[in-house]
Amino acid sequence: MLVSAWFDATIAGVFGLLIGSFLNVVIYRLPKIMERQWTAECAELSGQELPKTEPFNLMLPRSHCQKCGHVIRWHENIPVLSYLFLRGRCSACGTPISLRYPLVELSSGALFFFCVLRWGVTPTALVWFAFAAAVLVLGLIDWDTTLLPDDITLPLLWGGLIAAGLQWSGTPLTSALWGAVAGYLSLWLIYWAFKLVTGKEGMGFGDFKLFAALGAWFGWTALVPIILMASVIGAIIGIAMKFSSGLREGGYVPFGPFLAGAGLTAMIFGPQSILRFIGL
Repeated sequence: MLVSAWFDATIAGVFGLLIGSFLNVVIYRLPKIMERQWTAECAELSGQELPKTEPFNLMLPRSHCQKCGHVIRWHENIPVLSYLFLRGRCSACGTPISLRYPLVELSSGALFFFCVLRWGVTPTALVWFAFAAAVLVLGLIDWDTTLLPDDITLPLLWGGLIAAGLQWSGTPLTSALWGAVAGYLSLWLIYWAFKLVTGKEGMGFGDFKLFAALGAWFGWTALVPIILMASVIGAIIGIAMKFSSGLREGGYVPFGPFLAGAGLTAMIFGPQSILRFIGL
């Protein structure tokens, strides 16, 4: 049984590497798709006509080098291995390829390996891997753009409630429902309190939706450990970036990546382990 479990998990890990390659596409293209949609909506409202452009979505155009336009061939798109074979550079012009691409693929593979090793080849493993993939994508998109797309946060929220209703997530439906409510309202109230006191916006509405989604997946009792972990990690990284002059314009750090990190930590170790980790 043990050998079979490891074999199943290894197969899942390889499949996770392939999914990780697609996640890289989502992380890069989804914000650009959103920007194009906003531009089109603004043009429509103002009565302007936009020039016709080539299709741009998660499938088209084919992946290519952003500098020279070299279309990436199938053997240059094998997760992790192609990056190593190409030594992290475009085969046509030698432009460095970001290390993030293989790291996302490895993370996706490791997460799927973990899910199947822990829950076996079951719907529970599948839904938790879907959770992990969505959270990973959200954290990186928010880090890059300070955006948490509704196209991912809202399906993640509903997915948590549905998984609880089907008894696949291990979280009772009542706890998941109140977790979603409490997750959204808690950050919503903090947002408005901060804005009334300072006149500034301390976070975006996407953070409310992401925290609500985490509440739907883990239940209301996990919200305090998750927000504490996210706050501690965020404070440490924020201070480090300030002293290293790594803060972006405006001197802020998006909160979504730390919520995402806390959510993945809760999935792997359990929400209560977060309290022990931070000494509570």
